[in-house]
Amino acid sequence: MGGTAVVVGVDIGTTSTKAVAYDTGGRQLAVHSIGYPLDEPHPGYAEQDPKLIFDAVVGTIRAVVEQLPDPVAGLSFSTAMHSLIGLDAGGNPLTPSVTWADSRASAQAERLRAAPSGLALHRRTGTPVHPMAPLAKLVWYAEQEPKLHERVAHWVSIKDYVLLRLAEALVTDHSVASATGLMNIHHLAWDGEALAIAGITEEQLPQLVPTTHVLPGLTAEAARATGLPAGTPLVVGAGDGPLANLGLGAVHPGEVACSIGTSGAMRVMVERPGVDPLGGVFCYALTEQRWVVGGAINNGGIVLQWSGEALAPELGEHAEEELLALAAKAPVGSGGLIMLPYLLSERAPHWSALPRGAYVGLTHGHRREHLVRAALEGVCQQLALVLASVRAAGNEVHEVRASGGFARSPLWRQILADALGMPVRFPAGHEGSSFGAALLGMQALGMISSIDVAADLVRIQETVRPDPAAAATYAALLPLFSELYDALVPTFASLRRLAPSLPPEPPPTALPQ
Repeated sequence: MGGTAVVVGVDIGTTSTKAVAYDTGGRQLAVHSIGYPLDEPHPGYAEQDPKLIFDAVVGTIRAVVEQLPDPVAGLSFSTAMHSLIGLDAGGNPLTPSVTWADSRASAQAERLRAAPSGLALHRRTGTPVHPMAPLAKLVWYAEQEPKLHERVAHWVSIKDYVLLRLAEALVTDHSVASATGLMNIHHLAWDGEALAIAGITEEQLPQLVPTTHVLPGLTAEAARATGLPAGTPLVVGAGDGPLANLGLGAVHPGEVACSIGTSGAMRVMVERPGVDPLGGVFCYALTEQRWVVGGAINNGGIVLQWSGEALAPELGEHAEEELLALAAKAPVGSGGLIMLPYLLSERAPHWSALPRGAYVGLTHGHRREHLVRAALEGVCQQLALVLASVRAAGNEVHEVRASGGFARSPLWRQILADALGMPVRFPAGHEGSSFGAALLGMQALGMISSIDVAADLVRIQETVRPDPAAAATYAALLPLFSELYDALVPTFASLRRLAPSLPPEPPPTALPQ
């Protein structure tokens, strides 16, 4: 046996669980992932089987452990946020795991958001009043499944369920709890008004613990299943969004992590919790001294995918490069054409299931290249609105680090830098949330002095600087882009009445929220 100190970061994502082993120098030593399905039994539903996910967690850990020559010092966990599972008194699931992508609680969320207490609730809990939030889902269960709601002994997240089975501890970390809409982020305690709205009691929720909380260890049964010694420490860990910032090295105030996969997100690390006056951003915990403020958008790479299917189907399903080459033929600003990219409704900064996509400014002179480029520009302009809300919350932003599938495209990288009006730095490949989980675990286990070492461990591969003329064009268009949303809200509402089926939430993605 060697003497290398190894921590395994376990990232419980929407489409798969990935376990990655790291040493204290940030070197990746082993990796394994196992996927699982998303069930959509009705329009707007997005559910998963908690037992399948638990089996994937155990399987990935075991596969990684088998690759390692050195002992594992501990496990540390990351998870997709906003999941909700109802358990009976014995810890058995009474409901599926209802994921962040589930939009069945749209009516309940809109009602809560429109209430006089809606914005105050958002400011206290840090979580937007939105169908993704467990608060809205609990109201849905109370109204639509009251008998089931009454039978549930404990309401937990998917990570809480996994930890319960691995270590027989019913706990939830401050990070995951800060994304439920049920915890007061200023007091790190369950919020009485939110619990009353949800129709539950504090006793039905797990014990709140810091993200660095170390559980006594694996049970004998879990140890046999994972191939690890009984008593191996488990660090509770955090949500995938805050941990993605850590994994990108964006750990200091003013450092933004931006990601565009199927959907997108932008988060800045701050030292104190808080949201902007209009409630345009979320605020989720990482540690007691580190929080992230930001927003997720539903429409990222899915907009490019739609553009190919709708505007250039002859290019085929996997013609991303040709589609981007087509977009590159159009000028900055797409000849005065604006696309609102709300194909799958939207989250930040409006947090509403109402909006739909729209092209505005279309003329006889526009061609396919203009429409495709306007779609890319719309995604980046939406992220620019999120960045404006982050700043409106009183946060200085002096650096942007970006990751995600979009980074393969030089055109898209440049559009993002131009739309944000800031240089964008692209780190060399780390596994994001799993690396963040491992670093948090190393701090909790005393193996590193602080998670701040992430800034030194993440290497910047490329920096893309904005073109001054292009940045000026996008800055001029941004107010128009923003105003169009407000102008079209009545139209969106009328369209919903005419076609009442809600647009589905985005396809699942491992992208942190």
